[in-house]
Amino acid sequence: MIDWFFGAPRRAYALICIACIGMLAFGMYLQHIVGLEPCPMCVVQRYALIGVGVFAAIAALSHRKGLQLPFALLALLSAIGGGFTAARQTWLQWHPPEYVSCGRDIYGMIESFPLQRALPMIFKGSGDCSKVDWTFLGLSIANWSFISFVVFGLLLIVLIARSFRRSHSAFATA
Repeated sequence: MIDWFFGAPRRAYALICIACIGMLAFGMYLQHIVGLEPCPMCVVQRYALIGVGVFAAIAALSHRKGLQLPFALLALLSAIGGGFTAARQTWLQWHPPEYVSCGRDIYGMIESFPLQRALPMIFKGSGDCSKVDWTFLGLSIANWSFISFVVFGLLLIVLIARSFRRSHSAFATA
């Protein structure tokens, strides 16, 4: 099973992309069907997930192995950023602030403030980010998001390491 996944890097990148699409679709379901409003940290995690998915898709579509590595590294950076944001939101959920101040939603911030003021507000957690609206098996969306980013990150690290190993063994035999 592991050789099936890692033995064909393009297949592995494609499966990572498909998983990202599935997670984004589920997020849209929770927002538009269930009625959950995403907080600023949730939106940042969505963008990170889009980054992982897009970069993994480009790596999957690359026929040249030399082009897969830079996009795999970009996907890994996106996974690290998303994982950090999800970890921070998880911490906020486990240790909610004493004084909850519900700020504006992300769209209100962008419409009301210049981008250089809105961006720090988006990345700063608010009272909304510490609220747990939905759980599955006792874990919140932020918890599942963190787990997913860690899994994506580990898979990408293995794919990158195998890519380096293959390129160095090709140079040794040449």
